Amino acid sequence: MLERYDVIVVGAGHAGNEAAHAAATMGSKVLLITMNLATVGAMSCNPAMGGVAKGQILREIDALGGKSGAISDASAIQFRMLNRSKGPAMWSPRTQNDRHLFAQTWRTTLENNANIHLWQDMVTALIIANGKVKGVTTQLGINIYGHSTILTSGTFLQGKIHLGLQQFAGGRSGERAAEGITDQLAHHGFLTGRMKTGTPPRVDGRSIDYSKTEEQPGEATTEAFSYYSQHPIINQVPCHITYTNPLVHDKLAASLHQSPMFNGAIQSKGPRYCPSIEDKIHRFADKDRHQIFIEPEGRHTIETYVNGFSTSLPKEVQLEAMRLIPGLEQVRMFRPGYAVEYDYFPPTQLHHTLETKNLENLYFAGQINGTTGYEEAACQGLMCGINSHLKRTDQDAFTLGRDEAYIGVLIDDLVTKGTDEPYRMFTSRAEYRILLRQDNADQRLSPKGRSLGLINDAAWTQFTTKQNTLDKLEDWIHKNNADPETVNPFLVSKGSSTIKQKTRWNQLISRPHIKLSELLAISADLQQEFAQVPITWADFIETSVKYKGYIEKEQAQADRMKSLFDLNLPEDLEYSRLTSLSMESRQKLNASKPRTLGEAGKISGVSASDLSVLMVYLGR
Repeated sequence: MLERYDVIVVGAGHAGNEAAHAAATMGSKVLLITMNLATVGAMSCNPAMGGVAKGQILREIDALGGKSGAISDASAIQFRMLNRSKGPAMWSPRTQNDRHLFAQTWRTTLENNANIHLWQDMVTALIIANGKVKGVTTQLGINIYGHSTILTSGTFLQGKIHLGLQQFAGGRSGERAAEGITDQLAHHGFLTGRMKTGTPPRVDGRSIDYSKTEEQPGEATTEAFSYYSQHPIINQVPCHITYTNPLVHDKLAASLHQSPMFNGAIQSKGPRYCPSIEDKIHRFADKDRHQIFIEPEGRHTIETYVNGFSTSLPKEVQLEAMRLIPGLEQVRMFRPGYAVEYDYFPPTQLHHTLETKNLENLYFAGQINGTTGYEEAACQGLMCGINSHLKRTDQDAFTLGRDEAYIGVLIDDLVTKGTDEPYRMFTSRAEYRILLRQDNADQRLSPKGRSLGLINDAAWTQFTTKQNTLDKLEDWIHKNNADPETVNPFLVSKGSSTIKQKTRWNQLISRPHIKLSELLAISADLQQEFAQVPITWADFIETSVKYKGYIEKEQAQADRMKSLFDLNLPEDLEYSRLTSLSMESRQKLNASKPRTLGEAGKISGVSASDLSVLMVYLGR
């Protein structure tokens, strides 16, 4: 009934959708199999995209020709740029999204690709012969053959849901678990493990007293994730903030014996940086409150997401505890939070292409590799889709270095270090943060996306036009001068030294507290040159000028780092005293006591920034 395909993608979440779209756009005939076509592109957790480091990944996906950025833009109901108070290397775009519109837009995008065939079914086994995966077998008893198979199983592989003392099979609330694949792959020599994640209750927004909460509006000026598909956000929807209190904590603490995390029902590890509320009150017993974000699920629904209150306690306890939080005293619950355990495969069993080492033509993407997060999953799916097509067509594999993209950092961390807890991307994991900014992803990656066939003619013309304009503008500010009469009053107001003669604009922009956007307000010459370009382009030029020296120093440090990996570390070094290290690194370094800097760098959770701290300690 189903013909042979070039690429079979199992799972239609963030990873699977990107994989299918990429391979199909490059020319492969793709079958996308999912257990439920009604949940294609579902946001299983919070209705938001981007954030710290995640926003950078979305920009990288878009620059390569992926779709998650554009779909996020099309469904956004609020925009914020996080970390603006810090340097531009830390700026991270984030959107609140309409959950239903996000999924609908993904479904439409896939259906509009003629090379993608959708099929509703459950994959129960892989067809394996001579060390190669040849296709899949489904619950309906159908054998489907393909050159490559990409598994993006999310939390469904032998998924088990925990809600208080209740346990039942499921990969997501109301959906079945997937059986069979884990045992088959274990038989073929794959190491397996279990991980856990969770989700908070969803509540009726009409039952919330927002007057007792802090409003968190979007920014007045919005930006897009996508460089090529602009969807301005109209009529942003606010989020709200409230806090737990000792009464909430006491209620939760009294019920910990009913928590599967504390009574032994759950043995697997959950996300370190997104703990459950019961884990928070246990680990941070000294804190008398924790922040709770009240997030709308969309423009046309009253369903609301209680971010920060992830829990697997009994539903009655969840409701009683929430009603002790300001603003939630009369809250009505639509569905309780829960925890889900699922199988994953330690990612050291993968090549950098995300093809498995044990079986040829089999690729893993997303939570099956031990990661957590929509963005982390999406970029892995994109890379799998690209590489499955390239291998089928006998082309060189496509990988990204740690100095080229956060995507490269993520995959290198997974493949070389592995992970025994859900991996989440942070800016601290990247040693080249100044190079890997959110504003230059198109410069870094769009030429690569074009060569892969993922950037169409219209997008490429848009990219080259932008680059030519930026080059001309940057050349102009290096060649043209500011007059003392024009800029000195402004410089005095900023507490910056005045100029006595005409000075190149780039020299002024290089000053720490001088912004190009502010200079535009006082100079008719600058206004004329920048009149036809977005303000974000001016910000980009400012960054490239102001941080040129830092970028050069960072590159030199990276080169030096490569030669120092054989440095010995003292056996008696007490890492807990090195407070410049992250807490995670101190714990793991103390536990493993690595012999060399190189060994330390292979420990999951020890970042390049942590290695820099150790280098300083060693006097290098």
